[in-house]
Amino acid sequence: MNTTTILSALAEPVRLEALRLIWDGKEHCVCELMKALGASQSRMSRHMATIKAAGLVTDRRDAQWVRYRRAADLPREVVALVDAALALPVEQERQVA
Repeated sequence: MNTTTILSALAEPVRLEALRLIWDGKEHCVCELMKALGASQSRMSRHMATIKAAGLVTDRRDAQWVRYRRAADLPREVVALVDAALALPVEQERQVA
């Protein structure tokens, strides 16, 4: 896992909001993420590819959709980093971005 890649994945508001949904440990369809975040399929797929490349999620194809879930066995430090980013108020995230 590359720290810069993880921080870059966390730095974009849509990706951070997607992680907020996925971080519950359940599996989420990209269609669900699109609806919740108001993103097109292509935009959401690009965001999820970045999050996956950072090692934060895994995916599974289900017919035409892809389902994402929090990666298993993440290092404790990575979980703490994501938890800290998700603990920030949404308003503060948008001001920073």
